[in-house]
Amino acid sequence: MEKKGRVVMEKFELGRLLGQGTFAKVYYARNTTTGQSCAIKIIDKEKIMKGGLIDQIKREISVMRLVKHPNVVRLYEVMASKSKIYFVMEYVKGGELFGKVAKGKLKEDDARPYFQQLIAAVDYCHSRGVYHRDLKPENLLVDENGNLKVSDFGLSALRESRRQDGLLHTTCGTPAYVAPEVIDMKGYDGAKVDIWSCGVILYVLLAGFLPFHDENLMELYKKIRKGEFRCPQWFPPEVRKLLSKILDPNPSHRITVAKLMENSWYKKGYKHIDTPPSTPDRDRNNDSIIEDVHAAFDDWSSLPPGNVDDGDGKTQGCIVTPSFFNAFDLIALSQGFDLSGLFEEDLDQRDCSRFTSKKPAIDIVSKFEEIAQSECFRIMNKDGKVKLQGVKEGRKGLLAIDAEIFEVTPSFYVVEMTKTSGDTLEYKKFCKQELKPSLKDIVWAWQGSEQQTIDT
Repeated sequence: MEKKGRVVMEKFELGRLLGQGTFAKVYYARNTTTGQSCAIKIIDKEKIMKGGLIDQIKREISVMRLVKHPNVVRLYEVMASKSKIYFVMEYVKGGELFGKVAKGKLKEDDARPYFQQLIAAVDYCHSRGVYHRDLKPENLLVDENGNLKVSDFGLSALRESRRQDGLLHTTCGTPAYVAPEVIDMKGYDGAKVDIWSCGVILYVLLAGFLPFHDENLMELYKKIRKGEFRCPQWFPPEVRKLLSKILDPNPSHRITVAKLMENSWYKKGYKHIDTPPSTPDRDRNNDSIIEDVHAAFDDWSSLPPGNVDDGDGKTQGCIVTPSFFNAFDLIALSQGFDLSGLFEEDLDQRDCSRFTSKKPAIDIVSKFEEIAQSECFRIMNKDGKVKLQGVKEGRKGLLAIDAEIFEVTPSFYVVEMTKTSGDTLEYKKFCKQELKPSLKDIVWAWQGSEQQTIDT
């Protein structure tokens, strides 16, 4: 942990810790020159590099420079040292909106201004081609004057991220707040899923609890898909009607932001806030932030995009960036939404096999390198995908195996292995006699077997 009172980048004195995640910590700070309070998000470069999050961090910075609105947390500056990246942001003194809801439901006249400001911020973001995709009370801050500020654009997407069908396809968000079309993984409109999340937030503000809730994740998703929720008796009729239009499971029928802003309940007591116009000074600040972004990552620009063997079967300069598994990916792999379907009867009964590990991705790759060297395989590693290519001719050519590493959490990985060429019987024999015994030191559980814990 950074020391309180420490001065970073020669001008910011760190104060108390405000929050922390897997890859970053956020501190209260003070500019020693101007005395201005701010929040500094300190990101560990090595951790995000190993986690394959470089592009995500760049996108977050790009998004925050685009959205300058009174109801969005402001990014002032981006700096970098050899090992850290620093986001200097607006300090919001009041903390999370979640803290207010945790004490109980809000009165209608208290909840409405927050909802109005949330929609105003979301409308502005959409006008700039930005979709937040993780709106929830924990990501909404409130300042000392009661003004709401949208924060944490780590899962956001830009309009340019849409595929040829005009939709986004990355499954992300927080289960209780996510729209049904995201769960279905068939592509979605970023604006429509943000509106759905806003509806869940409005419900939570007025009720003090979630509209869709179940301890069983699969049951929760069923309720969300059907749009099954009940409004408490104290909800005004206007709110009930509005929520039915927002929490419509059919995105084509769901109310738009423009229509929502015309709603009589929404407009009651609404105070319009003008967004600051773009000025040359602001544009120059945007340019400087972009330069800061490039500078922050310059020392990685010389790193190879992947790792290719140098002829002796070993990879050099191993950089492991595994793909990410979330709840949606797990569901997709499981037949009938039964997670036990992830684990088949036995490793050597299929051309595709999986195991789980608590070891870091780099350790998993190292183990495959050892196997390649001892079993006469060539190995290639790129972006968390390992390719083993046999050098001895088999009955149906060279045996080749792909192993892809997926991160479920920073301390839990799923490895999926697939035979891509060669004889199936030879592959099964190799898995049973060589591969499985060689991997035992890193495996937490094989498909279908009892969980075998390992010393860490």
